Amino acid sequence: MSNSTSIAMGAEAREPLQFHLETEHHPQNGTLLGFWLYLMSDCLIFACLFAVYGVLGRSYAGGPTGAEVFELPLVALNTSLLLLSSITYGFAMLEMQRNRQRGTLIWLAITGLLGAGFIGIELYEFTHLIAEGYGPQRSAFLSSFFTLVATHGLHVSCGIIWLITLMVQVSKKGLIAENKRRLWCLSMFWHFLDVVWIGVFSFVYLMGVLP
Repeated sequence: MSNSTSIAMGAEAREPLQFHLETEHHPQNGTLLGFWLYLMSDCLIFACLFAVYGVLGRSYAGGPTGAEVFELPLVALNTSLLLLSSITYGFAMLEMQRNRQRGTLIWLAITGLLGAGFIGIELYEFTHLIAEGYGPQRSAFLSSFFTLVATHGLHVSCGIIWLITLMVQVSKKGLIAENKRRLWCLSMFWHFLDVVWIGVFSFVYLMGVLP
């Protein structure tokens, strides 16, 4: 064996072994599992806020009660908007499964408008209460009320921003696998907010107007 052949074989022996994966390294359900874990942590946040309201919800400190400040017809309209947005998002997911980009974008836009209407009514409610002198500093009841409802509203606002971002991505790149996975995550987030709001409507508003 010549010296050149020995040198070449020695160089090949020193080279690190390389492995090429034939499949994608990213686990198929890794993103959805991670997002489920995030939702569970969000559940703990809202559970704490509900617990705080349960403790302080009757601490009026000589201020107004829930029956005096809550406008149930307005809250019922707000609840209808959010629940309807959950239905329209479901239509968007059906269009996505059929690979209909235009239909998906239309239903996402309707969902965003309903969510924006929900936030608009909620801001009106807060502004009205503060103008009447019923701000969060008035009593422990109002502090816990503003904290719980505003935290939910902040989540809905972030969901609207996320929805707009996904609409831009879908319009540019279409219904690729990555965008479908993101739409599934937003779907779980949006329906989760609906479930939380049902709890807010029942526990805060309906029970708040009881004597």
